[in-house]
Order: sequence, then structure tokens, then C-alpha cells
Amino acid sequence: MYRIGELASLCEVKADTLRFYEKHGLLSPSMRSDSGYRLYSPDDAARLKFILRAKAVGFSLNEITELLSIELNKADWACADVKGMVDDKLEQVSTKIAELTVFRDSLQRLSDACCGGPESAEHCSILEALETNRQVRPEHHGNAQHKGDDSCC
Repeated sequence: MYRIGELASLCEVKADTLRFYEKHGLLSPSMRSDSGYRLYSPDDAARLKFILRAKAVGFSLNEITELLSIELNKADWACADVKGMVDDKLEQVSTKIAELTVFRDSLQRLSDACCGGPESAEHCSILEALETNRQVRPEHHGNAQHKGDDSCC
């Protein structure tokens, strides 16, 4: 049997993490000592490791709860059910990556369009692009675009 600190140390998490999982119904101690300490069994340790691995690949607490219920009643579920959960999560992650790629590319264009110099931000291309929703172009310093203007962008 493991006390909370021992199990936390074994799994390289904080004791608060175990309490959090307990609060959300993912993990509970097998028993309590006479003095009220939480005591976890090797099965509890295996369950915690399952939770941590599922979390590490991006499953939410609700999804982990569902996976745990499948894990406990494997005979009542088909492999296709589990694969479906993984495929759904994969689609969510792919969608998020696509969104983040758009954000990154937009931010890169904004960054490339501005010299980032010490000049006044009165004519900053980043602010102007955000104000007007216009596309930004990379900054070309010293060209006719500035016509003596002291602003950088």
C-alpha cells in the first residue's frame, strides 16, 4: 500500500494531483489508515498511470473517465469503440493544429511587416492591420513608402 506522497512520488506527480483526480472521481484510495491517511494499492497505482498516459496524449478528464469505464468493463465494449474515441481526439487535434497554423502564419506576417524600431507607433503596420483588417506586407526600410516619415511601419 502507498500513502499519497509515496504514490505521487512513484508517478512523478504532486499529491495535489491525486487529490484533484479523487475530487473528479477518477481515482480513489483503496482505504484509509486508522489515522485517516489515504492508502493506495498497486491497482490504484496502475489506474493512476493509465490516467497520466491518457492525459499525456491529450484526453480530457471526461474522456479519461469514459476510457476508465471501458477499461473496467472491456468485455462490454468493442475495440472499435475505443478506436472511435481515439479517432475523434485525433480529428480534434488535427483541427486545432490547422487553426494554430493559421494563427502562426498571420502573426508571422504581422511581425515581418514591422521593423520593431524605436520610432512612434503612430503608423505601425501591425496596429493599422489590426484596426483595418488589411493584409500586411513585409517592411522595406528606406523606400518611397516612408517619404520622410519618421515612423517605422
